[in-house]
Amino acid sequence: MNQPHPALAATHEVLNQAPPLENWNPYECNHPLQEGLEREGAGAAAEWMRARGAELGSPQMLEWAAQANRNPPTLRLFDAAGHRRDEVEFHPAYHELMAYLKRHGASAGPWSDPAPGAHVKRAALFMLYAEVEDGTLCPTTMTYAVVPAIARDPALAAQWLPRIYSHDYDRRFIPATGKSGVTLGMGMTEKQGGSDVRANTTRAEPLGGREYRIVGHKWFFSAPMCDAFLVLAQAPGGLSCFLMPRWTAEGKLNDIRIQRLKDKLGDRSNAGSEVEFWGAKATLVGEEGRGIPIILEMGTYCRLDCVLGTTGLIRASLSQAMHHASHRAAFGKRLVEQPLMQNVLADLALESEAATALALRLARAFDAQADEQASLLRRVLTPAAKYWICKRGPAVAAEAMEVLGGNGYVEEGVMARIYRQMPLNSIWEGSGNIMCLDILRAFARHPRCLEVLAAEVEPALGRDARFDKHVARLKDSIHERGNPEARARAIAQGIALAVQGALLLRHAPSYVSEAFCASRFATEGAFGGGAFGNLPGNTNFGALLTRAWPAS
Repeated sequence: MNQPHPALAATHEVLNQAPPLENWNPYECNHPLQEGLEREGAGAAAEWMRARGAELGSPQMLEWAAQANRNPPTLRLFDAAGHRRDEVEFHPAYHELMAYLKRHGASAGPWSDPAPGAHVKRAALFMLYAEVEDGTLCPTTMTYAVVPAIARDPALAAQWLPRIYSHDYDRRFIPATGKSGVTLGMGMTEKQGGSDVRANTTRAEPLGGREYRIVGHKWFFSAPMCDAFLVLAQAPGGLSCFLMPRWTAEGKLNDIRIQRLKDKLGDRSNAGSEVEFWGAKATLVGEEGRGIPIILEMGTYCRLDCVLGTTGLIRASLSQAMHHASHRAAFGKRLVEQPLMQNVLADLALESEAATALALRLARAFDAQADEQASLLRRVLTPAAKYWICKRGPAVAAEAMEVLGGNGYVEEGVMARIYRQMPLNSIWEGSGNIMCLDILRAFARHPRCLEVLAAEVEPALGRDARFDKHVARLKDSIHERGNPEARARAIAQGIALAVQGALLLRHAPSYVSEAFCASRFATEGAFGGGAFGNLPGNTNFGALLTRAWPAS
């Protein structure tokens, strides 16, 4: 048998490549997350989170995530005899991931077990899981978000909440009454309206009592495999909210006709669809004409999860970049030892830590459901955090992909999937402009929001002159006369950065807050938004990188 030439064999040896990032604990590597969990009231969950981290960093979980995205859902419109089926089928890996989320309370834990810090604990799990797989978080989020609306209706609560609260994931396509656990989705958007749901044309015809017959369509119908959906339709009394089950009370498929599954840029493990309602039966939620407030409440919880999901993806991008740079060498040194690369990685670490601090602080505001000040803070901070963190996500992913070079750009690795996923949370549940206008509405309808926001940043004043100037400029911009809509993005960005800066100045190591203020508040505007890797030369890069990636 011919042997290869020794020189040829040498060229085929794989050298200087980073091993796969697996068999690691993403919770143990994330000091900002650990500290935030304690600070925001869920410190008792630390060991529970450590166990989840070990599971989420396992090769099995990572392989399930890859399989679920390599094998997207398929639509089965008809059975063999020609009867409508309208069923969405998934790869087994998807069901394993959904079962994991349900088992650990991601879809309803704070509602079924409302212990102190429950929303913060869930937020930490959500962010940690987002580092691994994100499509399965969509139905998880919606199930979590519908609970407040359903809980106010005694009849619906008795019928649905026990199965929503269940930790069992029941994948069977059968009526909910025969299942041990359920998931819920929603359908708001129509072709002609988009974010302007008041333009919806879908009609709701009363059948008696609280039952209605729905005729119309939804252009984006999220997670059509769920057991029921909150939908908007025009009732005689105005735009109203309805709970539409996948199967009728008689055990027949409800007349929800799936037209097609969306061919999406990312989020490939999850199904999004277009549907038509041919007289589907549904139950009124709340009162006729009150659909917008009900959906806005659900949307608020979904927006929280957009913040959490993107924060997790930002951390995943940082982890991939740090892992690669810690193993890959160029020009005689590991990448992580190269001064310019250190600047890039440290800047990404700052972005991740600031996002984590803001996300967990926001989650704590959701734990204080009955507190007026927390409610006002949620009202303004939720859209501000969603706007800014979700805007920063794609830039972080692009920079992290560049750290990996060509290996980051190919589909065999995870960075391509992260990059494709990043824009979604900025679009879903209200795009950037919608978030900014929502902040202006909050200030107009609830003037005390300004007072509560000021109280949030005030304890950090006097610690850094650059931060103090930013807060003063922000106040001037909010109160400036003229056209507030034209500067709404600057206001939203300024609010998010102010709260991030306040949290880091109060709670992070000084080398973190110093680098953040030097880079985010050094310009005359709110933040120049330049490329990552422009931290001052006197930044403590070593400390930032050790904090960001203890494994290095």
